[in-house]
Amino acid sequence: MNRKNHANSLLSTITGPEDIKRLSIRELIALSGEIREFLINTVSNTGGHIAPNLGVVELTLALHRVYDTPRDKIIWDVGHQTYVHKILTGRKDRFHTLRQMDGLSGFPKTEESEYDAFNTGHSSTSISAALGMARARDLKGENYHVAAVIGDGALTGGMAFEALNDAGNARTNLLIVLNDNGMSIAPNVGGISRYLSRLRMRPFYYKTRESIQSLLDRKLPKSGKHVRRILHRIKSTMKSFLMPSMFFEDLGFRYFGPIDGHNIREMIRVLEHARTMKGPVLVHVCTVKGKGYRYAEEKPNVFHGIAPFEIETGELKNNGGESYSQVFGRKICELAKDDPDIVAITAAMPDGTGLNPFRESFSRRFYDVGIAEQHAVTFAAGLAKGGIKPVVAIYSTFLQRAYDQMLHDVALQNLHVVFAIDRAGVVGDDGETHQGIYDIAYIKTMPNFTLMAPASPRELEMMLAYAVSVHKGPIAIRYPRGTGSEIEALKQPITYGKGLVVREGKDVTLVAPGNFLRMALKTAALLEEEGISCEVINPRFIKPLDKQLLRTSIGKTGRVVVMEDGIVSGGFGSSVLEFLNGERIPARSLLMGFPDEPIPHGDRNLLYRKYGLDPQAMRDRIRDFLKASGKKEDGHAKGTP
Repeated sequence: MNRKNHANSLLSTITGPEDIKRLSIRELIALSGEIREFLINTVSNTGGHIAPNLGVVELTLALHRVYDTPRDKIIWDVGHQTYVHKILTGRKDRFHTLRQMDGLSGFPKTEESEYDAFNTGHSSTSISAALGMARARDLKGENYHVAAVIGDGALTGGMAFEALNDAGNARTNLLIVLNDNGMSIAPNVGGISRYLSRLRMRPFYYKTRESIQSLLDRKLPKSGKHVRRILHRIKSTMKSFLMPSMFFEDLGFRYFGPIDGHNIREMIRVLEHARTMKGPVLVHVCTVKGKGYRYAEEKPNVFHGIAPFEIETGELKNNGGESYSQVFGRKICELAKDDPDIVAITAAMPDGTGLNPFRESFSRRFYDVGIAEQHAVTFAAGLAKGGIKPVVAIYSTFLQRAYDQMLHDVALQNLHVVFAIDRAGVVGDDGETHQGIYDIAYIKTMPNFTLMAPASPRELEMMLAYAVSVHKGPIAIRYPRGTGSEIEALKQPITYGKGLVVREGKDVTLVAPGNFLRMALKTAALLEEEGISCEVINPRFIKPLDKQLLRTSIGKTGRVVVMEDGIVSGGFGSSVLEFLNGERIPARSLLMGFPDEPIPHGDRNLLYRKYGLDPQAMRDRIRDFLKASGKKEDGHAKGTP
């Protein structure tokens, strides 16, 4: 990829969508190339969702050419494909801050720009939001256009079909653009994917139909009615074979497509026509994910969302050690070799969850259900009821979508379903919609559920083996994004409901589940330099609590600090406080975690520092807490919990 000086480029002249409207088709085609180069050069340094954005360059240009944003509203499903939209709407000069602390978000944010009509981050929501905005427009007697851009991957989500059902029945003016690239993150699966594949054959049908009609007009005399009727039947038979039933039209949409999503002229023509129509319209465009960058086209799943990479080779700039996701994927394969009842389930993310090796080794026991977390969980419940051991691997932020199914279909029936909760805690660059900080607060309230958090890769392996092969009933393991290192004191086998003292002390008890155990140990070392002796506990189990361990340690120190990579409100620390209050243990307490507010995007270490959760800040907060709590008397701090 050549790196050009953009000082005299077309892109340098674009300050807003109005500038696109004055360009010729030839100039728009040239601008598409410049945008792709700009995207590759920038995202190779910041990381981000490069493949989805390379695929929608022409589509985004056509939308902004035809519609008058921000007066007209464009709602982007998921939103990770809005980089081109941001470049075209006045944010090009800040694009180097993408996903950085206090920089541009990788997703639409209404507070960032008036051109971002609706905040998105999870899949399959755009049609519902767009229909709501369109109906609000009608109720208020206003006059503007509303469009939703949804991918074929997002169309596997049930919420999208609920919205299609409602929108097709509505008479309100609404445009839905179906961006069909055959991918979500991994290749799409299921009946909808097959249906859209059949729809892509329509251009072939129309070309063949035109050829036959031309042949009839040229070769047959007008008096040959019998022959013409026979050939007409042949043509009708061919149509029923080549062109599937029009699902979208049957729902109530005017359907156009499929059209080439990289042909700007054709897309502008179709969108201009759709803009004049009354009622709901669906335009089906076909695009290539990763278009224009060879490595992204060859491996669109890898380049869907990627860390900084080398442009010339497509390799990551900092390829660290084995991630928690990879540890999980390797260990579940080891367990499955000896247990034919183990199956793995993912919701369109075999790569991100580390399940690709399982899919390759145990294809008959691997299920990718598409972007359908609710279905994944109840499907797993059915498998468990049938005597199978399902392991459901889903990111923490996406598991929220299946709350009711976890409670109603798994917990209340006490079924043995294992949840591998990836990306738990703050994930950083993807921001508010992707921070996995809520799982502790809602899972610990569910009856029959057990919740664990490993503090090292080896502990994840032990917990997974316990959860799959020993435990009975619903169980979840939450682990963070990225890599981890071993802690010598964590080699003891897993025993249900039991934690570990990993460092003994006498002045204060630090309780830190999961990856915050390392933070606690660093904080304890800093406090030790100031003469403060910390006892550090790895609870291992968030639910149930190891009450005896807490009772003994807090009874000795009289003061407890809970550190967690989740929200304080209703989190693990709340469980500890409930325990102290229930047993009337007179101890002072301090809870440290994230506040009850959206946590923005940015580097994880910077976020920890921002919220006072890095070792230095926690040392200072604990020092102040100890001073405020007073001297100990008879082994307890003054005051009540």
